[in-house]
Amino acid sequence: MDPSLSRRTFLGTAAAGIGLGLSGPAFSLNAKDHPAAGRRVGVIGLDTSHSVAFTKELNSPTAPAELGGYQIVAAYPKGSNDIEGSVTRIPGYTEEVKKLGVEIVDSVDDLLSKVDAVLLETNDGRLHLEQAMKVFKAGKPVFIDKPVAASLSDAIAIFDAAKKYKVPTFSASSLRYIKGIENIDKTQVLGADTFSPATLEKTHPDLFWYGIHGVETLYTVMGRGCKSVVRVNTPDTDIVVGTWADGRVGTFRGTRTGKHDYGGTVYSKSGNTILGPYGGYHPLLVDIVKLFQTGEAPVSPEETVEIFAFMEAADESKRRGGAAVTLESVLAKASKA
Repeated sequence: MDPSLSRRTFLGTAAAGIGLGLSGPAFSLNAKDHPAAGRRVGVIGLDTSHSVAFTKELNSPTAPAELGGYQIVAAYPKGSNDIEGSVTRIPGYTEEVKKLGVEIVDSVDDLLSKVDAVLLETNDGRLHLEQAMKVFKAGKPVFIDKPVAASLSDAIAIFDAAKKYKVPTFSASSLRYIKGIENIDKTQVLGADTFSPATLEKTHPDLFWYGIHGVETLYTVMGRGCKSVVRVNTPDTDIVVGTWADGRVGTFRGTRTGKHDYGGTVYSKSGNTILGPYGGYHPLLVDIVKLFQTGEAPVSPEETVEIFAFMEAADESKRRGGAAVTLESVLAKASKA
């Protein structure tokens, strides 16, 4: 079972419930419907359902005011070159976004000439540094979907380049906005356990591909400051235990069998909170629009880099048979790469 199926099912149900069909005049963008200057969005990568989901919502004639009138006007379909589950999606997703009023272009450079902001959606994190550099040099604000990169060194390089070119950017999983998390007082958190699917893709470090969803949920409530991790690994399950500098402990469980689901428990001074269910892409999209409008990133580069250091340290712990690995050590290694 595809671990993203439950989220795609959610999107399809939600779309049907508010009349967001994939065809018909409701999604036809004519001259009077075109976004105002500064609100033209381009998509790089049509090898993920995220591209279709974001286009449906932004281009809907009933899009809420909090989405600022931004619309996706162009897309460059090329995503992964060799990840079969991504490559095979491109033709179908290309047709879907065309029905939503989106122009399909032949290159990233062509896309950048037509838009004011970018959603870098390519499912393959190995391509993100090269693609992001073109966006940075063009000076366009950009959201980079998960995983921000397929290596810790590339993640560091991406944010260093964004800083160099002074381009607003951030990366996040939509699981940062899981139900229940909005009620958490992060100053009161004593620890947390989170879970998500953690299916593997041979071209990416183990947790980068899908486990990142649950790891990002963990960081959303725990915040930065993890010092070391220990990983327990079996063919069906990963458990990563992180120890924070202040003595708090956070754990992530990644699953590869059974029902695919997302959630967790947050332990705080005032009691415990259950996280879940998954709530859809809308809250993330609102934050993306805020980035485009204000240039202010809702998730700092430092936090995203630490999330990837956490996952890289978990990989190193696996290689060492479950030994504790510090984030400082993997960051030092990646910075030299």
